[in-house]
Amino acid sequence: MFDRRIEGQELTFGVSGKLIMNNLVMYDRQSDSLWLQVSGEGIDGRFKGASLTQIPQVQTTWAAWKEMEPDTLVLDKGGGYAGDPYQSYYASPGAGPLGQSRTDDRLPPKDLVLGYIFGGSAKGYPFRTLLETPVVNDTFADRELLVVFDGRSQTGQVFLRPLDDRSLTFEFVTLAEGDVIVRDRETGSTWSGLSGEALEGPLAGEMLQPLPSFYAFWFAWKDFFIEAELYEGPESS
Repeated sequence: MFDRRIEGQELTFGVSGKLIMNNLVMYDRQSDSLWLQVSGEGIDGRFKGASLTQIPQVQTTWAAWKEMEPDTLVLDKGGGYAGDPYQSYYASPGAGPLGQSRTDDRLPPKDLVLGYIFGGSAKGYPFRTLLETPVVNDTFADRELLVVFDGRSQTGQVFLRPLDDRSLTFEFVTLAEGDVIVRDRETGSTWSGLSGEALEGPLAGEMLQPLPSFYAFWFAWKDFFIEAELYEGPESS
């Protein structure tokens, strides 16, 4: 998700019909510049070299979202939400219409990773690893991160761990309805792992800062982010 405003102008976007390494290429209707969906980077036209600002967002199931935001409004598609037309694609071994640009067998091509980008550096957190370690205390690109994952809805979130100039360390407590409850070891406060809000304890009411992240197939992630790190286990937590 990106902020559509850049250089004092609000842009509207469409799908160009082009692909780069299986990634959708957008265009803006104001200048006809082309933009990469994966990074929000302008790659051709007036805005070549510019970058859209990423906005933190939640990618989850409808059931989990309703638990978090019960008053949400939804676009009426006249029954268009009855199924996912891409189910057969998810199950197939193919790596997109253009195939893979390079080989990296650390994960199967269609495995999902929770991707995080900052300051030109990128790191992927494999879903298969997060299922075993749903709460990760990590340090990457000089930032102290908390990664929380709910395997039931495959919902992943990334937060900054420092709060008021103090870094917190988190541990898993329990699964709640539509949430993952975590506790910080420094104050014993309990937190919603998906919203980043402290629920009980000395820090009740405080909020962790969410960071932009996104889901990607491994074949697409490794092709775009050749130098990206890959989280490989709980030794980093």
